[in-house]
Amino acid sequence: MKIVLMGVAGCGKSSVGVVLGEALALPYRDGDDLHPAENIAKMSRGEALTDADRWPWLALVGQALRAPGIIGCSALKRSYRELIDAEAGGGVVFVHLSGSRAVIEGRMRGRTGHFMPPALLDSQFATLEVPAPDEQAVVVDIDQPLQAVVAEIVRKLKRLGLAAGGSPPDPEDI
Repeated sequence: MKIVLMGVAGCGKSSVGVVLGEALALPYRDGDDLHPAENIAKMSRGEALTDADRWPWLALVGQALRAPGIIGCSALKRSYRELIDAEAGGGVVFVHLSGSRAVIEGRMRGRTGHFMPPALLDSQFATLEVPAPDEQAVVVDIDQPLQAVVAEIVRKLKRLGLAAGGSPPDPEDI
């Protein structure tokens, strides 16, 4: 299984990725770790990335998914998701961690040590193209406890025939 946890900055990709990886026995990797230093410096200055900035990074994200696993990556546009899927050799499922601007901004303001400032949130929402029905994607509302988000993802993956086993994990066990 190849999964991209996608969404705007601050939606919880890293937090969900670690717990979902444990629930599905898959390795999790943070796509931010694949950004070139120039991209991180640009975002740290409050400058939004351009498509030209993103293409090499997105190719690396896709290449990291040539083996089964989970990766957190904004994947905001359909064209980005198509590149990731192509670089991964196909079969990538995108899990859109969806939330309101207010919820996400609150989370961003509460986190420390991250290069992405809340000032770039508007550009993230402006760029976001919600996955279309013909894409292999599921949408999950993040305005619920982490364990509930992960359980909902597992249920939706099972409906797609992708997650193994019986019932979703009990939130108490995650």
